[in-house]
Amino acid sequence: MLDRDEARSLVEAAVAQADAYYLDDAHPYGCAETTFMTLKGVYGLEGASDPAAAMALNGGIAYSGGACGAITGAAMAVGMLAEQRISDHRKAKAVARELVHETMRAFEAEHGAVDCHTLIGYDLRAPGEHQAFIDSGVWREACASQIRTVVGRLAALADMPTWEAVVARMEADQGH
Repeated sequence: MLDRDEARSLVEAAVAQADAYYLDDAHPYGCAETTFMTLKGVYGLEGASDPAAAMALNGGIAYSGGACGAITGAAMAVGMLAEQRISDHRKAKAVARELVHETMRAFEAEHGAVDCHTLIGYDLRAPGEHQAFIDSGVWREACASQIRTVVGRLAALADMPTWEAVVARMEADQGH
């Protein structure tokens, strides 16, 4: 298991990578793409630089204002990691769901909501609202902070002993 300094370094590097993707002046990646690529890279998963599967998740799934893309992009990466590390598909799904649920609870406690519309205050599908959102800079502040929260919580799962300890705790909590 990573010691405290190693864990901090891993998380700091992951958050720095997320910032590099998300805060790029060209802004090529949204929140879901950023967390998906960052966590796939940290976890050593195939296609780490390919954001395609997460493209439609930005803005709370297709700009609908639903669940924050930082969460949904991370959910995809966590699912991939669980499937890679747990041979029993049902158990992998249960572990992935619980990890994402815990992340959502912590995210809501820190940011006050998990849905994009509440978090950013814009209806991205309404005429002119996406541009107003971009012009406001909310994405550089609030959204970047939300991405950091998610990546910061989940990056340490890259370490196999940390992963195993989390899975063991989850199983103990569920009485298995």
